[in-house]
Amino acid sequence: MEFYRQVLGGKLEIGTIADFGSPDSPNADKVIHAQLDTPHGYTLMACDVDGQVEDVPHSPGNNVAVYLGGDGELRGHFEKLSVGGAVTMPLEKQVWGDEAGALVDKFGITWMVNIANATSRRAGPDAG
Repeated sequence: MEFYRQVLGGKLEIGTIADFGSPDSPNADKVIHAQLDTPHGYTLMACDVDGQVEDVPHSPGNNVAVYLGGDGELRGHFEKLSVGGAVTMPLEKQVWGDEAGALVDKFGITWMVNIANATSRRAGPDAG
């Protein structure tokens, strides 16, 4: 999450198992929850169970992807997220008119990024 704070900016809050009501747990000092609120209004939340919570099984794999949509500023975020990872679909104009791409970051997390073009933003239900 610290890496994502470096990429996206903002305020990072991290909570341990003790913070969430289990101070006597053998894993009380382990991080279980984090929230990143960015200056551009994005909120990224994460919960880590990896055997730390008895009744929640850990299931590693590619069963999650993070979607990030917005304006052209996301190009820089895309580049920073890809450092140490792999771009699986370069940022390119798509049939729906936006620029989109995908990557797997250095932690194995899949990111899908969609950069709306000015025309598609105006073409919404409030377009006049």
